[in-house]
Amino acid sequence: MTMDRRKLLAGLRGGVVLGAGIALGGCQKILETGPVDEVASSLDLFTRDAQRLVTRPTALAREYAPHERSPDFRANGSRTVDTPEYRQHLARGFADWRLTIGGLVAKPMSLSLAALQRLPARTQITRHDCVEGWSAIGEWTGTPLGLLLDMAQIRGGARYILFRCADSFGDTPYYESIDLIEAFHPQTILAWRMNGEPLPERHGAPLRLRVERQLGYKHAKYVTGIEAIADYRQIAGGKGGFWEDRAGYQWWAGI
Repeated sequence: MTMDRRKLLAGLRGGVVLGAGIALGGCQKILETGPVDEVASSLDLFTRDAQRLVTRPTALAREYAPHERSPDFRANGSRTVDTPEYRQHLARGFADWRLTIGGLVAKPMSLSLAALQRLPARTQITRHDCVEGWSAIGEWTGTPLGLLLDMAQIRGGARYILFRCADSFGDTPYYESIDLIEAFHPQTILAWRMNGEPLPERHGAPLRLRVERQLGYKHAKYVTGIEAIADYRQIAGGKGGFWEDRAGYQWWAGI
């Protein structure tokens, strides 16, 4: 069974108020009896819910004028993907590349880059804030994630959106996840252009996530697959993302 987006998001937003209240009492109990990972997860979700109590779920990140774009936008993390498949796609201009959308959806999809670019697009000039302390302003054009999720028809059990990526660190593939409120936010896009040009290789070509109310490590690059999921705790290290698993970064990285 698929779920109407407005009903789904209304339920999630209502749960924020209840969840924050429960977390205040629940965190103390977990601190007394629970394992360290469970404590960290509960505090992370409490931080998310508390922040959403004082900001509107649809509040926009600040957008900038074209002349405010940074002359040098640093590429962090992976700057390429060192696999034969990626090199082949890059050489062919990603003509045969595909984005898959699956998981808890009624209509799994496989879309070419050209098909994505034919869909309604959004352009936004926003600031990228890295957890390392630097920031830069860039212009991004891409397909709204919410549009793709509506096309795929998310099922009622879905609570998170998982992003599979082509890059890896060692033998560990990069991945990330966000909740549905962030997924359907109007500024959350899958970008295929940067500063008016095709997305550069070092910035995640052909497709990267822009989730403008989150820190930089949530903006997954080299995205190849999207999955609607009920829970991220059974995936990889169980903390919802590559750096969350590897370095203990917060899953909720709101700014």
